Amino acid sequence: MTSLHGNYDVAFNTTSSTVGAPSASPILRKGDIVEFTTKDISYFYRGRVLTYMSRVDLSCNKLTGEIPHQIENLIRIHTLNLSYNNLIGSIPSTFSNLEQIESLDLSHNNLNGKIPPQIIELHHKTFFSVAYNNLSGKTPKRVAQFSTFEESSYRGNHLLCGLPLPKCCDANCSPSLAPKASTDIEEDSNFMDMDIFTSVLLRVT
Repeated sequence: MTSLHGNYDVAFNTTSSTVGAPSASPILRKGDIVEFTTKDISYFYRGRVLTYMSRVDLSCNKLTGEIPHQIENLIRIHTLNLSYNNLIGSIPSTFSNLEQIESLDLSHNNLNGKIPPQIIELHHKTFFSVAYNNLSGKTPKRVAQFSTFEESSYRGNHLLCGLPLPKCCDANCSPSLAPKASTDIEEDSNFMDMDIFTSVLLRVT
């Protein structure tokens, strides 16, 4: 990410760049210089400054490319917003290493593949969205914080299935129809009770 344009809080900026990372193993080395450009002003930082950031908002910046796996090094981050860009590729399984993250927004991109199951290890998360991508497979298990996320977190991915989406992963089940059938039975029972009541009432009179 040594040439990433877009400040850590530059939502609705109009800059454009490619999301990348150094070929070396750490995301930032001691001698690396990082450039941030926002509102036509460039800022340069040396060293591992990104590892101390707690909020990174790069939404609406026309970013392209894949999300670098080295993003796991942002260990102190609480909020990461990469929504409304042109990111491709899969969601890195290394997201599970962001143990302090509370909000993760990857919506409105072109991400594909499956949602990594390791992502449920993020226990502090209060907001999560991968809506409007090209993701496929099952939604994460509804455990811990992930049991609180609604359909809006996943909608717009036509190949995704599983709760809380109405699309079932098993061809033999149809969760959206079950409650309706139960309601119909209850309504039929109510009508039957009313018929009996009317018949009895007429006989009495």
